[in-house]
Formats: sequence, structure tokens, C-alpha cells
Amino acid sequence: MLIDTYGRQATDLRVSLTDRCNLRCTYCMPEEGLQWLAKPDLLTDDEIVRLIDIAVTSLGIEEVRFTGGEPLLRPGLVGIVERVSALEPRPQMSLTTNGIGLKRTAAALKAAGLDRVNVSLDTLRPDVFKTLTRRDRHHDVLEGMRAAREAGLTPVKVNSVLMPGLNDDEAPDLLAWAIEHDYELRFIEQMPLDAQHGWKRDGMITAGDILTSLRTRFDLTEEGEEKRGSAPAERWIVDGGPDVVGVIASVTRPFCAACDRTRLTADGQIRTCLFAQEETDLRAALRSDAGDEEIARIWREAMWGKKAGAGLDDPTFVQPDRPMSAIGG
Repeated sequence: MLIDTYGRQATDLRVSLTDRCNLRCTYCMPEEGLQWLAKPDLLTDDEIVRLIDIAVTSLGIEEVRFTGGEPLLRPGLVGIVERVSALEPRPQMSLTTNGIGLKRTAAALKAAGLDRVNVSLDTLRPDVFKTLTRRDRHHDVLEGMRAAREAGLTPVKVNSVLMPGLNDDEAPDLLAWAIEHDYELRFIEQMPLDAQHGWKRDGMITAGDILTSLRTRFDLTEEGEEKRGSAPAERWIVDGGPDVVGVIASVTRPFCAACDRTRLTADGQIRTCLFAQEETDLRAALRSDAGDEEIARIWREAMWGKKAGAGLDDPTFVQPDRPMSAIGG
């Protein structure tokens, strides 16, 4: 098992398949100039599947989330999903995507064994989408989400980040739209993971701001900690149910005490936290012919040293060198 000194057990593995993305969201990446990982530095498909196999069969991992960058840009994605689906025990599998490539891949991913998807969509307005992402692909995202729902990759969860002066007025509209289309909406506070290190706590749209805005149109009832468990989202029942909306308040309401995640970067590094400054290299072990037991031991030691929290409230907090595009969401 992957246990730390605070008694937390990691059962959820986030696997970044690539650092590349076909959008340039302002809260994640600069418009240009970001140095991509060289192909030899990336884990191969076989290496990814082997590490997931070790995690599932030897370390107690029950859920696997494929992330990026944009995971749909990984050429071997469908094959990776199919091979992980054949593992015993079979983990639950999901994928976080910007949705652009879902229209052409949703059916194949479902057939390969993927259970569901999370799609990032911050606005219902195409012009705002273009400003936020620096790309004119709003329609493609909507089409991809529709394809995912029709393929049975459900529940389709929608991740939205609100930015001051751009889409901070859209929370009620986004929720109404999600309910209409049978998507589960989750708002995420902007986090200090942008490549240009431009994040500032002052002025960010907080969980409190989001809930205040939603309550101008909806009645919200907190679902409660018992149902939340280790999930990052606080969920609220909308107008008495059955619809719900989630808020992930990583900055203002951190949930570190219940964290059950371990993260594998596209170049084979273990991260114990999104905001960690340290990484543990599994790629070197893989490529030096280390056995599964040795790799599992290295992984356990990395997780044993996991810190109590992300430290965002510490005035000495230093933003990680890697942007979200390189370490997965």
C-alpha cells in the first residue's frame, strides 16, 4: 500500500500522458515559448502500463485518471486504456481532457474500457473561450462532450475555472446549462500552477464567491462530509435534487487531510502533491532493469514522505517549477 506518515492511503493514481496541449489557457500556459519534453524523456506505452500494473497489483491503487497536458494527443491512448482495463484487479478509469478530440475518440475509448471523462470548459461564450484559451475551438469542445455522453462515458463532469473580468459572471448560466444537458458541473478555484507564474491570491474567484453567485438563481444544500469522503469537490444539491454542483476549493478550503492521490508525470516522476517541489524518479529505475518489487519500494518511500499539506497558506510558499500542463490535473 501507499501510506504516508499521517495515515493517509493513496488509492487514486493520476497519470500524465503528455505535457503537450492544443489549447493555451491563460491560467495554465503561456501563449508561446514553453519548452516541451523531448520524446526520449517521455515514458513509453509499455512503461506506463507496467507502472500502472505495479500500482494496481502491488500498491493498492483502485482508480486511474489519465491526464496531460491533453491526453487525447497521446497516439497510444486507446491501447493504453485497453491494456489497463485487462489488469486484475481492474481499476476504475477516467480521463481529464479539454474535449477537442473527443468527438472522434469517445466511442473507441469506451470500447477500450474507459469509464468516464472530465472535460474542461470555462465559458458558454465562444468569444470568451477564444480569449481564455487563445484558440477558436469552443464548438469542438461542445461536440466532444456530446459524443462522450452518447458513448456512455458518464457521468460527464465539467470542470470550470472562473477568472476575474472574463467569465466571473457565468456561474449560474454554466450550472443551468449543465443541468439541461445532463452534465455534472464542478467549479475549480484558480491554482498557482501557471507556467508564467502570474497567479495571485488577491483578486482570484474563491469558492465563497462562486457559491454566492450561484445562490442568486439556485437553492443549494450542502451534501455533507460523509458523502464527500476523499473527493476534492464539496458538492451541493441544487433546488432539492437530484442535480448537484461541485466546488473544488484547493486554495481557500484545502482538503489535504483526506488526500488519497499519487501522481505520475509524463516523464516518469512520482509527485506526492500537485504543489510539491520534489519528485521521485521511477523512469531511471525502469530503464535500469529494476524489478517490480524494487520499483514498488521506491514508490512507497516517496509516498511515505508526503507532507501534511500543500502549504498554500504559508507566506513562504513557492510555486512549483512545473506548470499544470507538465504534471497533470
